[in-house]
Amino acid sequence: MSNWIERANIYHIYTLNFCGAEKFRKDYKEPEPSSGGRILKVLSWIPHIVKTGFNAVLFSPVFESAEHGYDTSDFFKIDARLGTNDEFMLVCEELHKNGIRVILDGVFNHVGRDFWAFRDLQQKGEKSEYKDWFAGVNFGNRSVFGDGFSYEGWSGHYNLVKLNLYNERVVNHIFNAVKLWYKDFGIDGIRFDAADCLTDDFIKRFRNFAKGTLNEDFWLMGEIIHGNYARWANAEMFDSVTNYQCHKGIYSSHNDKNYFEISSSFDQQKNQYGNLYLYNFVDNHDVGRIASKITDKAHLECVYTMLYTMYGVPSVYYGSEFGIEGNKGQGADADLPLRPNLNLDNIHGRDDKLLEHITKLGEIRKSVDILQSGFYDKVYLDNKTFVYKRELSGKVCYIAFNIDDKPYTFSIKSTTEYWLDCLSGRRYKGAEGKVNIELAPNTSGIYLEEHNYRAAFGDRPHTEAIFPVPHETEIEVEIEVAPNPVKELLNPTAKTIPVSDIIPLGVKDNRKIVVGATYHHFKGGDYKVLLLAKDHEDASPLVVYMALSGEGDTWVRPLDNFLEEVNDHGNIKERFTLVN
Repeated sequence: MSNWIERANIYHIYTLNFCGAEKFRKDYKEPEPSSGGRILKVLSWIPHIVKTGFNAVLFSPVFESAEHGYDTSDFFKIDARLGTNDEFMLVCEELHKNGIRVILDGVFNHVGRDFWAFRDLQQKGEKSEYKDWFAGVNFGNRSVFGDGFSYEGWSGHYNLVKLNLYNERVVNHIFNAVKLWYKDFGIDGIRFDAADCLTDDFIKRFRNFAKGTLNEDFWLMGEIIHGNYARWANAEMFDSVTNYQCHKGIYSSHNDKNYFEISSSFDQQKNQYGNLYLYNFVDNHDVGRIASKITDKAHLECVYTMLYTMYGVPSVYYGSEFGIEGNKGQGADADLPLRPNLNLDNIHGRDDKLLEHITKLGEIRKSVDILQSGFYDKVYLDNKTFVYKRELSGKVCYIAFNIDDKPYTFSIKSTTEYWLDCLSGRRYKGAEGKVNIELAPNTSGIYLEEHNYRAAFGDRPHTEAIFPVPHETEIEVEIEVAPNPVKELLNPTAKTIPVSDIIPLGVKDNRKIVVGATYHHFKGGDYKVLLLAKDHEDASPLVVYMALSGEGDTWVRPLDNFLEEVNDHGNIKERFTLVN
């Protein structure tokens, strides 16, 4: 993994729309020479990016295309709607001068129909020397656009022509383009679009090329929607992949006031992936803005505290630091509400309190090495309250969340006299081997021992906190869902068990779900599988099942979670076992 990524806070920009480009390249008109390209707009945003705590920028496609950037027509040339290569070079130089890394979106699975080599194929047919550059070319058929041949499109979209990545000339063409990106723009990494569609051979070759020819610290991150992330992120392929599992878990656990969901994802990823450093986000150019998805905007600060303190690298989509809204629409322009042209001096509906919170989080993460690379472990868990810790070389940082309508108090076992909250600056005094910390409703905290706080922030001012008395409902042990997960969520007085005794182990090879069958939960209770569904955000498979006892309630959980094995007090068993 690239060393710098652990210290990164990434700012993601959908470049064409951010800069106010025309929707189609054909509608672009050359500006007056003195006006400069639209990409220069980024220069005016650099002070904001720095002030808000970001030290890396991810630019969605910037290269010549006919429409949205993912239909590349020239890998070597910045889209004219944005400006020139020289102007983008200037932008990258200024970003680097301000300590900001540059990551580009690499679209290598497919190109647009305006791609120069595809134009040659259209004109010359079987005589084109580039006929083998594209996948599935068949001169015995016609394409949906009437070409004298058919070809393979990305996911059925024939305006996106799939490249033949087994062709040596295609691979060399891409490598030569990236060499130019590195040489002229000084880029520090690449996001690989539609990474699950790329061939393993291409990914492995690209890694050897990037780490060997460019820079061993060059960061490679693949866009993966669902599946086993370690399948693509490993020592031979990508450094990281997009964490869509937790993207969904973060907002839905806040909306449902059910921290068990996101805690389960954290535990699963910890046990399945170990130290795999995922790319974490709460929204991007393909999904609705978090401020539109979240039911109670009072939870937004907790959402971002989680994003910045969970294991992996955080990324914020441009404008979301102001709390702007945006829902995905329908049809050809479905993504336009997610990709606005923003004026920094006139952000409609901006939330300056949220901006201040995210700015604090950016400073905290850059200052506290425990949050950069410390290992994750769960401490306390309830529907509306969640405490976990990050630990590094004997140093520990506690992160706590409370989305209840009443205060929440928890205890940290400690021989240190004082602990401080990095967010509020409050100092808590310990007594009798522990320190009690109270969280107000809809708030979060990031807690360090005083000497670690001083090492990170120096003599930053703080305030003394009143020594809180624990509530009678204070949780003293790590907890997980009890034998009946439904009743546990509805009954806060149910008996809890140490989470360390129940460990998710993943799905055994070739295990499949049987719709209509009865399954027995390893802690008791029989359930009938009614149907399979898809999550509306990432299309990940879900199991819909009904309890065969009690009130016959119907429940939903991820397919992998339903089929996985668990370690129950040292005994390996299936979470749900097929009965008939």
